[in-house]
Amino acid sequence: MSSDLRELYQTVILDHYKKPRNFGVLEGANCEAEGRNPLCGDHVKVYARVDGDTVEAVGFEGSGCAISTASASLMTQIAKGKSKAEIAAIFKRFHDLVTIGAGADPGDLAALGKLEVLAGVREFPARVKCATLVWHALLAALERRGEPVSTE
Repeated sequence: MSSDLRELYQTVILDHYKKPRNFGVLEGANCEAEGRNPLCGDHVKVYARVDGDTVEAVGFEGSGCAISTASASLMTQIAKGKSKAEIAAIFKRFHDLVTIGAGADPGDLAALGKLEVLAGVREFPARVKCATLVWHALLAALERRGEPVSTE
């Protein structure tokens, strides 16, 4: 990755960390789940408003590192208007991006949009849990599992 691209990615991550989108309790949420990363202390609660199979809106609250918060902010934007199956597919693509990176299908990666800014996380395996925690919580909320999720 070029230094210019890395700098752009860092700028986007810091922007979403400092000014997270969709932060706060979501009015009218009918799904929610909590997630924790006990090693670094990230803690998030995800709220979703679902109509049929479509996620109308997603919000989150909690505290976490820049990677965790940026991932949550970006996730809330990309999940809006998607079906549960589409969100599960996006999470798989995203997980591939932050774990196997270059081995992932380029077509799948292109579908991630701004989530691609978190690609550098794969260079720091301990941070993968920071980037994926909120996604695990969203999936748990959509499945109405009812128990907190953990990255451990």
